[in-house]
Amino acid sequence: MTIAKGEKVPSAVLMKMGANGPEPVDTDTLFKGRTVALFAVPGAYTPTCSAKHLPGFIGSADAILARGVDEIVCISVNDVFVMDAWGKASGADGKVTMLADGNGDFSKALGLTMDASRFGMGLRSQRFSMLVRDGVVEALNIEEPGAFRVSSAEFLVGQLG
Repeated sequence: MTIAKGEKVPSAVLMKMGANGPEPVDTDTLFKGRTVALFAVPGAYTPTCSAKHLPGFIGSADAILARGVDEIVCISVNDVFVMDAWGKASGADGKVTMLADGNGDFSKALGLTMDASRFGMGLRSQRFSMLVRDGVVEALNIEEPGAFRVSSAEFLVGQLG
């Protein structure tokens, strides 16, 4: 079942690259008492994700943070090393936190996975964005397959007012 507006984000452990290597990020801690703009992509370095989705959030970071968001987070069903390299190559440092959902556990718990096996990619996250306040989904924007509109940074900025 897909998570809905007004529901609590499920507990999971994501991974980020720290100064000394991979570090776990507990979602309960990530969202507690904070406002987080989270977006998910089907895969690092894939065309729409690299050309539009991540760059849009990097370019809109100041506008998003100025509207009361504490952190912008990008997740993908990729490993922490890929997410770190993609973030560095894209200029995300200091603007978007790159978190790996390597096994897809968080995406599964959200009910937001897709089967990309026909592209050789296996189980992936759907493309979406959400605004989470103190662990509760305030806005949820799920793309139709192949689309890129409602999960964009610009759309989320409009929701923030």
